[in-house]
Amino acid sequence: MASQADPDPLNPYAQTDEQAAESALRPQTLAEFRGQQRVSDQLGLVLAAARHRGTVADHVLLSGPPGLGKTTLAMIIAAEMAAPIRISSGPAIQHAGDLAAILSGLTEGEVFFLDEIHRMSRPAAEMLYLAMEDFRVDVVVGKGPGATAIPLEIPRFTLVGATTRSGLLPGPLRDRFGFTAQLDYYATADLERLLARSASLLGIGLDARAGAEIASRSRGTPRIANRLLRRVRDYALVRADGQLTCEVAEAALELYEVDPLGLDRLDRAVLDALCRSFGGGPVGVGTLALAVAEEAETIEEVAEPFLVREGFLMRTPRGRVATPRAWEHLGLRPPKSAPSLGY
Repeated sequence: MASQADPDPLNPYAQTDEQAAESALRPQTLAEFRGQQRVSDQLGLVLAAARHRGTVADHVLLSGPPGLGKTTLAMIIAAEMAAPIRISSGPAIQHAGDLAAILSGLTEGEVFFLDEIHRMSRPAAEMLYLAMEDFRVDVVVGKGPGATAIPLEIPRFTLVGATTRSGLLPGPLRDRFGFTAQLDYYATADLERLLARSASLLGIGLDARAGAEIASRSRGTPRIANRLLRRVRDYALVRADGQLTCEVAEAALELYEVDPLGLDRLDRAVLDALCRSFGGGPVGVGTLALAVAEEAETIEEVAEPFLVREGFLMRTPRGRVATPRAWEHLGLRPPKSAPSLGY
């Protein structure tokens, strides 16, 4: 029997308990949105101007690493414009006909949120050019020399695209967005304020020092901060009579293998293999992935961005190399034969 946390096989869009808890913590307005102040101010001006003119908002492109609030901002845009929102993703649109079906079903002023827009097929992206600019699509009927393109008018809508890799977007598509926002990692102070709000919504008495401890281990990412908060809450409920103090937070995060710098089990496994098994590198990502029993894509997309950003690992033409900070964090002394990291 499927548990409550399992997705419903008959409804792939049904939320698990964890997803529902995360959704409940999403801010509903720009005023509630913590962090990204520059983006909030710019986006607020775009939306206010559209409301003043009585028109739909310009198309918006949100780019940045996962977990920083792109989906939340898309929902806020719809709420601020008092418009419905339709959600899809790039991988789900592999044919121009898929996109035409979605666009023709939109209502006037609706917000169309397209996650992972860089993974949409090329024919669909080319159809989107015309839809964004002229609010029409050309539906091709028939094949070969007898094929006919029938122009189909569609309601004016606001496209909100989200991407973690804006460089993969075709230039003509990227240029059609009226506003582009680059989301940055959050400062610890911003995460502390976000956690205080989340704790209030969850009915948790969060000690300020406990909030600071969780925030410092959250990799500058709100999604991770909220997830760790829920796990610390569970630990406090079961093992500490519900008292969420700094000491309880430290014990909980140690149990869940999140160290004081935010490294998790996979991060430490990568560094440990790199330093202990390969003398600090250089070593190819495929070899490193085999050493930690993970896929190379997992190493590149999950572990490496944080390790590189925090100065534990370097990517070089010859492979991955551990930095002095990695050796120090593991409590190891680099061998004399360790690669030089001169710049």
